Amino acid sequence: MELTRRQLDILAATSHMLVKGGPGSGKTTVAIIKAADLAQRQLMPEQRVLFLSFARATVSRVLQAIQYEQKIPAALQQKIEVDTYHSFFWRILKSHGYLIGLPRSIAIMTPPEASIALSEIRSEYGRKATKEEKLERSTREAAERERLAKIEGRICFDLFALYAGKILAESERVRALVSNRYPVIVLDEFQDTNGAQWYVVQQLGKTSVLHALADPEQRIYGWIGADPQRLNHFIEAFAPTCNDLSDDNHRSNGTDIAVFGNDVLKGHFRQADYRGVERKLYPANDGQAYSSLVTEVYNARKRLAETGRRDWCLAVLVPTKKLMQVVSDVFSEPPAGMTAIRHVSSVDMEGPILSAYVIAYLLQPDPSSDHFARFVDLVSEYFQGRGGGEITKGDMQASKGVRSAFEEFIARQGAGKQIRANSILVNLLSSYNEVRQLVLLGDPDKDWIAVRRILKDSSCPKLRDIAHEVRNVRLLERGTVLRQGLSQDWRDNGYYRNALEIIQHAFLQEHFATTAKPEAGVVVMNMHKAKGKQFDEVIIFEGWPRTAKRQIVANPDRIVQSNLLSNADDETRQNFRVAITRAKQKTLILTPQGDPCVLLLNNRVGSSSQP
Repeated sequence: MELTRRQLDILAATSHMLVKGGPGSGKTTVAIIKAADLAQRQLMPEQRVLFLSFARATVSRVLQAIQYEQKIPAALQQKIEVDTYHSFFWRILKSHGYLIGLPRSIAIMTPPEASIALSEIRSEYGRKATKEEKLERSTREAAERERLAKIEGRICFDLFALYAGKILAESERVRALVSNRYPVIVLDEFQDTNGAQWYVVQQLGKTSVLHALADPEQRIYGWIGADPQRLNHFIEAFAPTCNDLSDDNHRSNGTDIAVFGNDVLKGHFRQADYRGVERKLYPANDGQAYSSLVTEVYNARKRLAETGRRDWCLAVLVPTKKLMQVVSDVFSEPPAGMTAIRHVSSVDMEGPILSAYVIAYLLQPDPSSDHFARFVDLVSEYFQGRGGGEITKGDMQASKGVRSAFEEFIARQGAGKQIRANSILVNLLSSYNEVRQLVLLGDPDKDWIAVRRILKDSSCPKLRDIAHEVRNVRLLERGTVLRQGLSQDWRDNGYYRNALEIIQHAFLQEHFATTAKPEAGVVVMNMHKAKGKQFDEVIIFEGWPRTAKRQIVANPDRIVQSNLLSNADDETRQNFRVAITRAKQKTLILTPQGDPCVLLLNNRVGSSSQP
């Protein structure tokens, strides 16, 4: 990439720096070039430039850019350390947590484990909780997280920044250690830092030079504490050199994709047509809506395949998790006999991970009488934790029902009685015993599938649910490391002695991995998850209204809630812009006839015209 005058100014800056710019403006690229320049000219042998970002996908893309796009020499690559904010904070906690009263031995509490630990509190508050009830729930959750950390030494991700900031604020020695190692720190996606993360940045800036990269219009995490004034906070705290690359576009150069995204933010379309952007209406009913989507995916896939590239990627972005799962199912079994679309679905992982724990545990032998009890625990925990930050009454009842049935089963056994004929444990126990009779082969792929098949065909609906959820894991596609771990376990012991531990460790490591495999082929994800990524083409697909007697009675899965202009706040517009600008070549927006997305109308007041 040929550097612009403004990018050259960034390379020349020597103090704290704030670089603003939209998607594809070159913020990250110029930061990489500057990091390599600093590594060559200023760093001592033991020092590194630290590059921090939120998403592992972004970290992976930065690493690829360092190695391949910018062709940074190997010796300089070693001096640029790329990591996630969470991973960096954890390193500080692990080494120095005792300074703020944490136990000497601490462990990470993964999101699924945190969901289980907080499920009892969360189950007491419905989805329609009042503002006061939500505040009370939040206060109780915070107190429980604190207890788990201080008493049990189990640290939730939500506390990483809070505790790291406290350590850096209270220990000048730790700050010196960090700055001696990292005299320059690049803060990617800075606009999305919450209060605790900003406190960490303030401490780091006392002794290290900070380069903040930000898109003021891409702040889509206000719901978890991102502050619209964060860039002003940085300017007030550090008086940085400020550079604005907002007018530059290198990702989708030659198209109007970025222009269209910016016009969505403003609520006024200045052009009749935008190169690289297409808007289409589909008939608002299940069969034709999904047929329209599948047909457009066929067309886009054909276009990309004809380029001859094997690493092309098409993203289908939707507004909600629910619609993402529906679209994934439709692609697996399209309507009207259409050909299935091979794809990857980017789902929330609490449910799939907890279901994988169940499968992994069933691969292990039965060395004691506690084996079935632990299996019941894992099934119960699956329902406790699969909802992530929310737990439904149905899931909580399912979790408690399994435990209650097991307690009754043990009591009846102790009294010399048979299991009650209508106990929910009957079918669960039957499938468990069937797995125990299964002859495993020592081939992780075949053995995993064999166990999953028994659960899939089980008469127990809870086990069928687990078998369905675990499909989203694609566990053995995650590389040879996991497969080798299970294979080695079999070779060492003649059976899968540590399968559950191997799976748990694999998912824990994945939270901190910096080498995520780049997306390729067709990818389905919700719009939030697309942040920090880029694709050759993007198809944005939203839901449609349900009507009765020609009146809209429900309007789910819309880009704007209920497709009402009054709900089109800044964060909704920013989220839509993020989705639009992920594309390098083309963005297609599919919206329903009769009630098209209000953000595609020509101004903030609205219009009767079609997009």
